[in-house]
Amino acid sequence: MKTQSMVHPSTAKAAPAPNQCLILAAGYGRRLMTASGGSPKPLVQLQGKSLLEHVIFGAHRAGITDFVVVIGYEADLMRRWFAGHSFPGISVTIVGNSEYDKDNGVSVLKARNYLRDNFLLLMADHVFETSTACALLHERIAPDEVILAVDPKIDRVFDLDDATKVERRGDRIVAIGKQLKRYDAFDTGMFLCTPNLFKVLDRAKIGGNCSLSDGMRLLGQSGKLRAFDIGDATWQDVDTPEALAYAEATFSAQFCGVASAERELRA
Repeated sequence: MKTQSMVHPSTAKAAPAPNQCLILAAGYGRRLMTASGGSPKPLVQLQGKSLLEHVIFGAHRAGITDFVVVIGYEADLMRRWFAGHSFPGISVTIVGNSEYDKDNGVSVLKARNYLRDNFLLLMADHVFETSTACALLHERIAPDEVILAVDPKIDRVFDLDDATKVERRGDRIVAIGKQLKRYDAFDTGMFLCTPNLFKVLDRAKIGGNCSLSDGMRLLGQSGKLRAFDIGDATWQDVDTPEALAYAEATFSAQFCGVASAERELRA
């Protein structure tokens, strides 16, 4: 499948594609625990590999070699998992978040000292096509912007109630949230960010807590949240056993490439 960008060309200055990726992998994943046996959601198996491996290898095939992974729930188990896995040619920095019971914006802020340049932001439980990440990484971005990959296929979402919805005006996102009544696309959980995101999330905090969506709403209000249309590309948020089964069927052919990518890294 080809990923198509529907956004208007940016006037921001061209720069090399980012080489860093932040992956959020700190949450409980309660709804998926019946399928995981109680293990952290990032380690749930999909097509013979953990969700986290699919995310790492997918981003690596798009050109990322430097990863920052924020962990929280079952942190010791996650650290042991990383110690037992080799990622030749890939740098992985693990950042702990002891406040993993809070919203995911807190996890982003825990990584601020490790991300000095523009970076790709991914969720450990969102699987995607490599072509989407590659296309997004080559978008031009202004220093105070965030670009969110959005899916306009509103009639094909797997779980409408759980999907984070967005409303666009032109190439700008003006509203975001799960409870939106008016929307024209979905948040895919893939963001191209600048370090300015950390300042935005600091402003969004209330009582020491904030979500990514809180930060995105602030950016949207100032016209700084841009939409990147993924066209016909596929993605899936793996939050429930049903979503896992759906991803198994949807991505079966695409994930055949993950094993070969791992073999190439080990060669």
